[in-house]
Amino acid sequence: SKSKRQTMLFSATLNQDILRLAAQWTKDPLSFEVESKEITSENIEQIAYIASDKEKFAIIYNIISQDMLSRVIIFGNRRDEVARLTDMFKACGLSCGLLSGDVTQSRRIKTLEELRNGTIRILCATDVAARGIHVDGITHVFNYSLPEDPEDYVHRIGRTGRAGEKGVSVIFATEEDSYLIPKIETYTKHKLNYINPEESLVVIPDDLNKILKQFKSGRARRKSGHLREKRVKNRKEVSNRRPVKRKK
Repeated sequence: SKSKRQTMLFSATLNQDILRLAAQWTKDPLSFEVESKEITSENIEQIAYIASDKEKFAIIYNIISQDMLSRVIIFGNRRDEVARLTDMFKACGLSCGLLSGDVTQSRRIKTLEELRNGTIRILCATDVAARGIHVDGITHVFNYSLPEDPEDYVHRIGRTGRAGEKGVSVIFATEEDSYLIPKIETYTKHKLNYINPEESLVVIPDDLNKILKQFKSGRARRKSGHLREKRVKNRKEVSNRRPVKRKK
């Protein structure tokens, strides 16, 4: 009977949204919270490259290429940022998928399956992918841009180093993001490993440099945007056409 029914809700975090959900479906609930001694897993090596904003893409590209990484996630703060990164990696010949608020649920599920089965090597994502998504074998998590909230950083890097496996988290100590690092170190109670990247990590091959210059100038993004606008315009034209009455 309903009076004897027991309802239990499990969540990795208890934010206000989860608490409101619990209030809707439970009566006089008891709350239990388990705190870990370590906020971040000891299996995750946390690296901070001292670099400029211009060097971030080169470092990520070279680490993936030189170490032949097959399953990584790159987090960014904005949808346009991760969309641009996805286009850049594809232009450089690396298979890449996108997860953001602009992506439909069906497409998200398909993209995650492609990451699992090895169809794509890289997933560029906003914080849509930071919580509650588990894909085995994520070796590296890159924070192309750092989140304002240190808790979001913890959830991001938690995609690697799972189930006893080793993982690597990479952030960039740039002029733009450096002020966020002390908050992360205070929150996680963990000192990051600061590294000056070797020259081989900050240099992009000449043939790829020519491709990437198109993105810096905005030509590549304008071209793809023009095609999208053209498709939308065509769809509107079709939908606005009135049916022609046939003469009997």
